Amino acid sequence: KTMNTKHYNLLLADDDEDDCDFFKEALDEISIETSLNMVHDGVQLMDYLKANESKLPDVVFLDLNMPRKNGLECLAEIKEDEKLKELPIIIFSTSLDSEIVNNLYKNGASFYIRKPGDFSKLKKVIENALTNASENNFKQPERAHFILQP
Repeated sequence: KTMNTKHYNLLLADDDEDDCDFFKEALDEISIETSLNMVHDGVQLMDYLKANESKLPDVVFLDLNMPRKNGLECLAEIKEDEKLKELPIIIFSTSLDSEIVNNLYKNGASFYIRKPGDFSKLKKVIENALTNASENNFKQPERAHFILQP
């Protein structure tokens, strides 16, 4: 075990069931202790956060393309809410459109991860995200370090 024995409560907002399963399996195999809750669209995400304001997750992994309310809308809402705006948001998405990425950065997301199709890369990038983010106290990095590669 590493020195970092912190336990992270994660929330994954993603409507793709396979991606959710993949993510869960990856968490089971990394060296960081985590527990995971999942929501499957943006409305569920916002409801969950509002219902749990007193015990928010340590970090939210947010998919962009979700039904009912997409990741961009959720991010904007979270950052406008006094009670939620400090919540670290790691974007977890298949697309890598530089305009969208710039927009997410401007809106205060902590990191951007492009979903890797490969399981070992997924584990690596999740572990990187949690390690980097916690070392950085979950503050937003410089733009050059915003996109995390596995």
